[in-house]
Amino acid sequence: MEKLAGNASVEVFDLGRIGYTDALSLQREAHARVVEARVVEAGGDLEPSDAIAPMPVFLLEHAPAVVTVTRRPEAASHVLASDALLASHGIERVETDRGGDVTYHGPGQLVAYPILDIERLGLRVHPYVRFLEQCIIDVLAEDGLLGLRDTSATGVWVGHDGAPERKIAAIGVRLSRFVSLHGFALNVAPDLSHFGLIVPCGLTRPVTSMQAELGGRAPSVAEVKRRVAAWFVREVERRDAKRE
Repeated sequence: MEKLAGNASVEVFDLGRIGYTDALSLQREAHARVVEARVVEAGGDLEPSDAIAPMPVFLLEHAPAVVTVTRRPEAASHVLASDALLASHGIERVETDRGGDVTYHGPGQLVAYPILDIERLGLRVHPYVRFLEQCIIDVLAEDGLLGLRDTSATGVWVGHDGAPERKIAAIGVRLSRFVSLHGFALNVAPDLSHFGLIVPCGLTRPVTSMQAELGGRAPSVAEVKRRVAAWFVREVERRDAKRE
């Protein structure tokens, strides 16, 4: 684990390539620390803590590749491939507790797991999702890519004349005690053929990547990590609602 950037509000760590369950364990451990930092037990009541630590954001690629399936009733039907076929492609299948539907993660895709106290940042669930979308939109803009929102679905898209035609980033979060888990996955240069093994996010629309859109001008995963880290350091500090 390498620290990429940080300040008093947030610390961003690069986990490199890591399996899904290992990363989930790290998220849960960090979540417990953030919850503990924001409250103290006093007379049986929970009150804000005077000593609030920086909140962590984990940046990584998932390897081995994985298909994650939520508890949404129809989600399992959106996995088109059998477990045997997935395995033949080197892809695991894992049940997950995040929101959303079926998602693919693999090398070449930048995954961000912010473990943030959204109440401390003055956010609620839907504004927090918009916050994550804005991170992706701002990062894409550095290469001249216009990231688009879709009023009917979460995530970030690219397209023509402002139409959200091709999905370039997926978002799926979970909130527990006002602290976030999971996050977003931005397709930098993954194997796009693997998305054909599922119905991504339950939507029968094309998936794309920065590499597919930009060709040889596409940045590396390492460069996109740097941009995402800088964005979180700037924007979390700006929104930090911590009181002295």
